Order: sequence, then C-alpha cells, then structure tokens
Amino acid sequence: MLFGQSVFQSVLTRLEEERGEEEAEETEASFRIKGLGMGFVAPTDEGQALAATGTEAYLAFLPELPEFDLPLTEAEESKSAPQIPARLLRLTEKEIAEELAITAADTEATLAEKRRQFAKANHPDGFAPELRDNANIRMKTANLLIDTAIKGLFWR
Repeated sequence: MLFGQSVFQSVLTRLEEERGEEEAEETEASFRIKGLGMGFVAPTDEGQALAATGTEAYLAFLPELPEFDLPLTEAEESKSAPQIPARLLRLTEKEIAEELAITAADTEATLAEKRRQFAKANHPDGFAPELRDNANIRMKTANLLIDTAIKGLFWR
C-alpha cells in the first residue's frame, strides 16, 4: 500500500501500472495501426461508417421502431372497454337492501357473513378503474345498512 492511499486506491494504481506494462509488451510484439483510435465503428444504411462509443455502439444495431397509434376498430373497443355488470348499476339504498336481505332475525354473525359475501362480489378492487366509483358507492351503502342493522340489535 502506498502511503496516504486507501487499499482500494492502491489496488487501482497497481492495476493501472500492470495494464501499462501489458500495453508496452503488446506494442513491442506487434505493430499498431495509427488513426484507428475512434473506437467501435458501426456501418449505417448509407454505407458510411460512423464512430460510436459505449451506448451509441450498442444502439447502432437496434432497428428503428415506428411510432404511431392506430385507431381501434369497433370490435377492439368492445373488447377493451370493460363490461359493466348489472349489479353495479343498482346504486340506491332500496336496491342494495334487497340484495342484502336484512331481516329482524339476523344476528351479528349473520350480518358479518352478509357483509363478507357482499364485499367478495362488489369490492372496488375487483373491478376496472372505470367501474370502481359505482362499486365504492355500493360498498359504502351496504356497510351503512349493515352497521345500522347491528346497532339495531343492541337497541332491542
């Protein structure tokens, strides 16, 4: 280790010295063509060679991709547009209460089970982003109805 250098710096210094010795040996053992210090040369479509280094050399071989957006046909639009389930269109308290079928005979356990079943079928995370608003309204309403029914159990 050289004085005042870290171990890492001393290793780098030693490697540079070794590389310099190897290059000197190569020049002695072979001849060097002058004027080719421009790095990798990638041919272009016109037949001319351009100097490229690093990333340019890599990208020179990649094909050019056209950038364009094709309009969707009606069949593709119908496939890409999410189909709205009929239940997501039922947003009133009355319609959701009919689905939940809450009765006076329900216990806290049965109401909790109804909440789980309703959430399994209607939770917003289970729908495409365009449909989540309706699913969110349905979940809020169902939770309100079930919470009200559970409160009613304690007031009896």
